[in-house]
Amino acid sequence: MIIFTTQLLRKMPNKLVIKANQQGDNQTNKPNKSNLIMHNAEAKCFNQAAAENFAKVKPSYFLLPVGLLIAIAFFLYSEDALNIDSYRQIQKSAFYYINAKLSQFPNLEFNLTQLGDALVLLSFLTILIIRRPKIWEHLITSSLVSLLITFVLKTFFLVPRPAATFNNSSFTIIGDTLTCNNSLPSGHTITIFTTLTVLMFGFMPKALKNRILWCVFIVTAGFFIALSRVAVGAHYPLDVLIGSIVGYICGITGILVCQKYNIWGWICERKYYPFFIGLFLICCFVLITKITSNNLFIFYLSIVSLAFSSYVFTKACIKR
Repeated sequence: MIIFTTQLLRKMPNKLVIKANQQGDNQTNKPNKSNLIMHNAEAKCFNQAAAENFAKVKPSYFLLPVGLLIAIAFFLYSEDALNIDSYRQIQKSAFYYINAKLSQFPNLEFNLTQLGDALVLLSFLTILIIRRPKIWEHLITSSLVSLLITFVLKTFFLVPRPAATFNNSSFTIIGDTLTCNNSLPSGHTITIFTTLTVLMFGFMPKALKNRILWCVFIVTAGFFIALSRVAVGAHYPLDVLIGSIVGYICGITGILVCQKYNIWGWICERKYYPFFIGLFLICCFVLITKITSNNLFIFYLSIVSLAFSSYVFTKACIKR
C-alpha cells in the first residue's frame, strides 16, 4: 500500500505540469482568435457605420453646390466674362498673384499636384478595398461619374490653358507646359474633391462639433491641394473653384447611385483578390514609368502603398 501511494505521488506532478502546459497553450491561442474576431467585428461595425453615413446623403445636398455655380455664372455675367477672352482676362491678376506666391515651393507644389491624378490618389486608399469595402464601392462609382463629367465639360467649354494665353516668361511653370484648350474645369481638382467628398461622408463623425471640424479639414485640405494647379501654371483660379464644386457634385452623385444600385458589392469577395493584386502590379509599373520622367517623392509613396496592399491581399488569399 505504501509503495502504491508513493508511485501515485510521483506521477501526479508530471500530470499537473502537462495539464498546466496545455492550459497555457490554450490561453496563448485564445488571444489570436479573439483578436481576429475583434478585427472582423470592427470592420463590419465600421462598414455599417459608413453605410449609415452614406444613407443620410440626400438629393437636397445638391442645392449648395448648384447655388454656388449659379452665383459664379452670375458674377461672370455681371463682369461680361461669359466669353473665353474675358474669362481669362478677369483672372489674370489673381492667377499671377497665386502663382507667384505658391511657386516659391516648387517641389512641394509639384508633388501635391500629382494627387489630382487618380492613379496616385487612389493608390493611397487601396488598403480600404479589403478593410473598408463600403468606402470603395462609392469611390468607384463617384470616380466614373467624375470622369464622364470632366470629359463633357472640358469638351464643351474649350478654354485655353494659361500657357496658351499669357507670356510664359511672366509666370512660373512647373513641370510640362500645357497649351491645350481644356482648362475649364480643372480635372485634377474634380478628382481630388470627388474622392474627398466620399471620404468626408464615409468617415463622418457622430458628434456635431467633430462633424464641423472634419468638414472644415476636408475642404481646407482639398483647396490646399487644388491650388497647386495654379502654382504649377496649369489652371486659372476659377478653373480650380469650379472644379472643386463639380467634384463635390460628382461625389454626391456617386453616393446616391450606390444607394439605389449595389454595383460593386462583389469587391469584398476573396475570389476577386487576385484580380486586385494584378491591378496593383500594373499600377506600380505605370508609376515606375512616371518616375523615369519625373523623379517625385510622391510616386515612391504610391508604390509603397500599392506594395503593402498587394501584400495584405496576397496574405488574405493564402489564408485558410
